Parts: sequence; structure tokens; C-alpha cells
Amino acid sequence: MSQSEKKARLYTTGEIAKLSGVSVRTVQYYDGRGILIPSELSEGGRRLYTENDLKRMRVICFLRGIGFPINSIALLFREKDPENIISVLLDEQETVLREELSDCRKKLDMIDGMKREIKEMESLSVESIGDIAHVMKEKNKLTKMRTIMILTGIPVTLLQCTSIVLWITNGLWWLFAVWACVALPWGITISRYYFNHVAYICPECHDVFKPTSREALWAYHTPRMRRLTCHKCGRRGLCVEIFDDGTEKGVKENA
Repeated sequence: MSQSEKKARLYTTGEIAKLSGVSVRTVQYYDGRGILIPSELSEGGRRLYTENDLKRMRVICFLRGIGFPINSIALLFREKDPENIISVLLDEQETVLREELSDCRKKLDMIDGMKREIKEMESLSVESIGDIAHVMKEKNKLTKMRTIMILTGIPVTLLQCTSIVLWITNGLWWLFAVWACVALPWGITISRYYFNHVAYICPECHDVFKPTSREALWAYHTPRMRRLTCHKCGRRGLCVEIFDDGTEKGVKENA
């Protein structure tokens, strides 16, 4: 087929639908919306489309496939330079889709975390699921707080190790004394900071409470739980640790 014959070729509604991978009804719909008007009509009134119409149809399908609404596409083709506008719109759409992808990944991580927590539970209830959701919501804040504690403790630990080595090797005991003077106030300060920013959920009555610093300090604990006595129901056992920014008490008082 020559180039001139290829350009002169006309497509029916069914043919252009098949070549574009859409239904005949979709082609008719785009015609009705004025974004894919047939270049010619046969003597019998059948819609006929050219190669340029086919290319336009493929652009429409592409834009629809990446989320552009029909109204935006219709306005786009009325402009004098749709190619330049499409380039800008693609950049903007890419940004939107990447943000949506990031949001979906966060939601998937939350679902995976919830499923893992549920598997570890002996019994399941609406209240316990609510507790898990609350823990997961505050998880990032709790991680950030613990990171701050670790970072502030690194210099203190380095000073401790250095002082011990120098005491053993060179007899410089005074550096260890300096470390002790630094470590004691640091330990008190970081402990207060920690216990002021955590609260605990009782798995029995689902109450959120804050133990005294002394009670929490000497209680058996894991990275996520601590054995405490619930202030509401009196149950003693492992309670789930959550971040507390000061709102938990207010929520309880207003409940």
C-alpha cells in the first residue's frame, strides 16, 4: 500500500473501536461529546474516520487511561497548541499519581501491620482492633521519640567506653568520674522525657492510663509492652505502650 493510499484510508466506527481497544459505544460517546468527530460521512450516513482521527482516538484513550476526565480532554483539544499543554498536564498528572501511590503504600503498610498484630492476639474484638489501630497511628511518633533518646545517648556511651579504657590502660580514673557526673543527670532527664511521652493501653478494659515513673521504671517490659497495674480495672499484666503527646488525659476526661 502506497503512502497516499494509507493516508486516504477511512475507518468505520467498528474498525476504529477495534484498533483503539475500546467498544463501539465508547467511540459514539466521544463523538457525542465533541472530542472525536468523524471526518467524513458515507452516503448512507455512516461515520468514517481518517488516520489522524485514529491517532487522536489513541491520544484520548491514553489520557483517559492515566486518569484525565472527559471534560478536561474536550477543553484540551479546543486549544491551538494541545501538544504543549499535554506535556505540562503529564508532568502534573505524574506528580498526582506518585502522591496517590505513596498514600496507597502507606495504607498497605497499615493493613499489613494490622494483620500481623491480629495474628499475635489470643482473642479478637472490636475494642482490641481499636487498640491496635491506635498503636499503629502513634507508632511513628513513638519511633521518633526513641530515636531521639538513642542519639542523645550515643555521646554518653562513647564517653563511658573511653573513660573505662583509659582507666584500665593509663589509670585516668577521673574521666570515669566525669562520665558519672554526666550520665546521672542525663539518665534522670531522659527517663522523665520518656515516661512523660508514653501511655499504656489495658488489654482488659481498653483504658489508656499513665503509670507513675517509679512504677514504670521497675516494671518488666518488652520493646512494646510493660507489666503494669491498670488504674481503672486493677488488672496486672502486660499493657501496650503508645505515644502520648498530652492528649490522652484530655480525651479520657472529656469521654
